Amino acid sequence: MNTAVDVPQAVLFEPVALVYGRPLEQLPQDLYIPPDALAVMLDAFEGPLDLLLYLIRKANVDILDIPMAPLTRQYLDYIESMRASNLELAADYLVMAAMLIEIKSRMLLPRPKLAGDEAAEDPRAELVRRLMEYEQMKIAGQKLNEQPQAGREFFWVETLVEKSLHVRLPEVSVDDLKEAWLAIIRQAGLKKHHKIAREELSVREHMGIILRALREHGGFVQFETLFAAEMGVPGLVVHFLAMLELAREKLIELTQSEAFQPIYVRVHSGGTEPGQEDS
Repeated sequence: MNTAVDVPQAVLFEPVALVYGRPLEQLPQDLYIPPDALAVMLDAFEGPLDLLLYLIRKANVDILDIPMAPLTRQYLDYIESMRASNLELAADYLVMAAMLIEIKSRMLLPRPKLAGDEAAEDPRAELVRRLMEYEQMKIAGQKLNEQPQAGREFFWVETLVEKSLHVRLPEVSVDDLKEAWLAIIRQAGLKKHHKIAREELSVREHMGIILRALREHGGFVQFETLFAAEMGVPGLVVHFLAMLELAREKLIELTQSEAFQPIYVRVHSGGTEPGQEDS
C-alpha cells in the first residue's frame, strides 16, 4: 500500500544563504573555491625575532642558554608552512633561518683554545643580545599600549562658546592705581643723575696743618687727636699721607711705650715746617 506524503514547498526549497538580500535556494553548479581561499593563522608574529622569542618561551628554556638544535628545527618547520602559503612573507624569515643554521654548525665544531684563561666567544651571544633587546622593546610597547588613548578609552568633548559683542573691562581699584604710580616713581629714581665733584687736596698743605697742630699742643699729641671726622674719607686719607711724609722727612716722630698701647706724635728735634724748608 503506497501512501503519498505531501511535503511543503518551503521545506523543499529552503534558502541556504542570502545574496544581495535575495534568498539563494540552490548552490551554483560552476562554483569554484580555491584551496587557499581560507587560511587560518593561529599564531601571528611580527618578525623573525618575535617567532624565536615565542618558541623559546613556549619551550620554557633560558634565553641565555638556548638549545640550538630543537629551536632551529621548530623554526624551519614554521618557515616551510609559511613558504607553502606566502613566499614573499617568508623572505625576511629565511635570513634568520640561515643565521640559526650557521650558529648550530659553529656549535658542533670544536672551539679553538685561546691563550691564557680566556674563553672562546659563544656563537649564540649576538643572537641572545638581539632577543633580549627585542623583548625589552616589546614589553615597553605593551605598557605604552595599555595607557589610555583618545578615541579608544575616552573621547574629547568639544563645547561651543559664544563670544559676547560687549567687551567687559576689569575695574581698577585704588590700590592698583597706587602701585602703578609708585612703580613710575621708582623708575624715575633709577634714571636720576648724580654728579660727583672733584675735590683737590694737597698733601703739602696737610703737612703744615699737622705741624701747626703739634706746635699748638706743645709738640706732643696722641695720634687720634690729629684726625677729625669732618674731613671726610678723602681728607682723612690725604691727612694720613701727609703724616707719613713728615715722618719720612724726619720732621715728626711716631712713638709708642709698648705693644698695643696708644700711639703718640711729636715734633722731631730740630724739625721745621715745610714752608720754612721751602724758604
